Amino acid sequence: MTEAYDPIHRAALLIRDARSMVLISGAGLSVDAGVKDFRSPSGWWRSIDPRTVATVEALESDYDLFHEFYAARITQLKTVRPHRGHGILAEWEKRGMLACIGTQNVDGLHQAAGSRNVHELHGTIRAFRCHACGAPHAEEAFLQKRKCQCGGRLRPNVVLFGEMLPQEAWDAAIAAIRAADAVLVIGTSLQVAPVNQLPFLTRAGRIFINAEETGHEDQFDVFIKGRALDSLAAIQERLELL
Repeated sequence: MTEAYDPIHRAALLIRDARSMVLISGAGLSVDAGVKDFRSPSGWWRSIDPRTVATVEALESDYDLFHEFYAARITQLKTVRPHRGHGILAEWEKRGMLACIGTQNVDGLHQAAGSRNVHELHGTIRAFRCHACGAPHAEEAFLQKRKCQCGGRLRPNVVLFGEMLPQEAWDAAIAAIRAADAVLVIGTSLQVAPVNQLPFLTRAGRIFINAEETGHEDQFDVFIKGRALDSLAAIQERLELL
């Protein structure tokens, strides 16, 4: 494949020349670190639609199922560490190549790898609060299924289906996207609104890395079909040669 048609080379050129690049990251980036995928047909909890579990309705009417789902995710994350791709992204931020990250992931792996300017668009599974009064609680309290002093049930600080996104993170991501001269989208099917709208709020050059085609490929300047970790490593190697 000639360099003109090589998506790795084209992506590397866009990233090298960018002055304000923004990343939108999804589950595919975390899967490469060992986080179980529960959305894909072959993923975790495939017998139960997560859209029926990760909801306010489940929290209020079937707390046992809600708690089991999130307790399993929290416990599994204890053995997960960021991979080299997360490290590459953190290094790009440190070198001024990456302005910020807007992530759909709730696992905190970007921050664990050293990224600092991260907007958690779907919240975080690393913090907890009372669903009734909002008081903060420890992870241990949630895992042990304790209740708040007010009697309310505990939950992770994630955005459940049907809830509004954190306004501060959303506003910051929109502002960054509108100021960007390159947008990198990694590991998302672009099916979940409203985050799936973000890459298209700018005319900046767009790069899409995903393990599968989603039907959105023609809306990007570069599409790399591949795993997030492998693709980021390949782009980094190419950047070192440019």
